[in-house]
Amino acid sequence: METKANYVAVGAFVLVCMLGLVVTLLWFAGAQYSQEYVYYQTSFKGPVTGLGDGTVVRFNGIDVGRVTDLSFDPNDPQRVIAKLQLRPNLHIREDSVASIESEGLTGGSYVEISGGTKKSPELSAPAGQIPVIKSSPSTLQQLEQSAPQLVAKLNLVADKLNDMLGDKNRKALSDVLANLDTTTAALARRSGDIDATLVNFSQASKNLAQASKQMTPMIADADKTVKSFGKLSTDADAFVNGEALGQFADLLREGRAMVASLTRLSNDLDRQPTKLLFGDRYKGYTPK
Repeated sequence: METKANYVAVGAFVLVCMLGLVVTLLWFAGAQYSQEYVYYQTSFKGPVTGLGDGTVVRFNGIDVGRVTDLSFDPNDPQRVIAKLQLRPNLHIREDSVASIESEGLTGGSYVEISGGTKKSPELSAPAGQIPVIKSSPSTLQQLEQSAPQLVAKLNLVADKLNDMLGDKNRKALSDVLANLDTTTAALARRSGDIDATLVNFSQASKNLAQASKQMTPMIADADKTVKSFGKLSTDADAFVNGEALGQFADLLREGRAMVASLTRLSNDLDRQPTKLLFGDRYKGYTPK
């Protein structure tokens, strides 16, 4: 009886554990299926190699969903429509752009959505329709599209290089190099003269600096002399334009009058020496 009781207890314990495991799995499954998603749509022109159901979708580099369906655009056979299942509250803007990117040269492809700008309104669609995200070519597609132009430019550069490296240009370049070698050799031979010239130039610079120091006092004296001449000119101008010149002219006139009077007096004394002593009452001999 005891053995049968142990078997019953062990069986009951196993049943309880299995029941708990089933409940846990159902709980996780319910949580997963109860999660809400939002759906968007975008389209790509050209091949979408690497994309398929379940391909990762990233928003600014963060995994936010997956591709649920790929279909052809009935209006443009060159375009492929991709339906995206994304988690909510991403705030995708009207200027957000979807593109196909690759994780390195050998990595898998994924859909990358740019964040857009803050001022742009959030993307929306009329009731019953799926919002459409604008798309742009991927980096590889852009390289493929620009490859022919790049190759053409490289060919043009190669042609120009061939023209530059022609026989005539190569000879001219050889002549230039030969002349440069000759010039370098001549400079090497005259290196002593060049050194002496540099030494003389340095000495001349020192002498010029000393001469400039010695000329500083002379320049100061010359400045004082110029200022003195300026003051003298100012005084002379004041003398010419002022009253002193008129007084000097009056003095000259009076001096000339006095000289004339002295001259007359001297002449009278020469003719009549007694006139100064006796006056006109004693007239002397008047020569005829």
